Amino acid sequence: MVEKKQKELLIIIPAYNEEKNIERVLEELERPDIAEIADILVMNDASSDSTNWVVKAHGHTLVSHVFNLGYGSALQLGYKYAIRRKYSYVIQMDADGQHDVCNIPVIYQRLKQQDADGRCPDIVLCSRFMEESAEYPVSATKKLAYGFFRWMIKISTGRKIADPTTGLQGLNRRAFLYYSKYKHFDDKYPDANMIIQMQLLGFRIDEIPAVMHARSCGTSMHSGLKPVVYMFRMVFSIIGVVFRIKVLGIDAGAGERDVFMDKKE
Repeated sequence: MVEKKQKELLIIIPAYNEEKNIERVLEELERPDIAEIADILVMNDASSDSTNWVVKAHGHTLVSHVFNLGYGSALQLGYKYAIRRKYSYVIQMDADGQHDVCNIPVIYQRLKQQDADGRCPDIVLCSRFMEESAEYPVSATKKLAYGFFRWMIKISTGRKIADPTTGLQGLNRRAFLYYSKYKHFDDKYPDANMIIQMQLLGFRIDEIPAVMHARSCGTSMHSGLKPVVYMFRMVFSIIGVVFRIKVLGIDAGAGERDVFMDKKE
């Protein structure tokens, strides 16, 4: 059997009880234009349904947690895998079908695109709310929440971000190397807090319009009372991030140190 050559791009998909959605997502990712540029890693966060069997049937790399650790922990373990396997780029996307795979080549191209100074972005955020983005339905409550987090990002960093909670992101090795370290990434809800952290630490963040769809079936991780918990946790996390970096000066220059150590290894 001929061993498949590893790509430089890894797609990380955290999944929790997504048996009804993930097969369609994997089938889309197996299109030739995607398969020729990216490998796929599914982080099965202790699903109680058949998510793991669906992934195994498609032959993609699968890591299954014994206990449910949360969305952020699933992503961080994926970053650690990418570091060990020496991937250059990572794109993280959801397993529920909301993130259209047509975004993948666009993100990948943007991650490698240099600016006038010869620098490439460390993080590419895919926005549902830029002028060129595909139409995406949002409730009035969520609009208020998004507006609030946009405001917190603006007063913390001076940067305007259209979609502060997007889960569809591309990262270069410098960014996911930093995220892979202890206490550098939120284990539950890595959203606006991580955008603020990376912006304050000097990582270059670009935002591009994206095509996304509403969830068709299954349960969102923000269902029930979880949005209330999310809001409180996110606010205090953002305050902690700003205090740690702006007041205490912790982790300043950490990105450059991590890259130096990574090259030595």
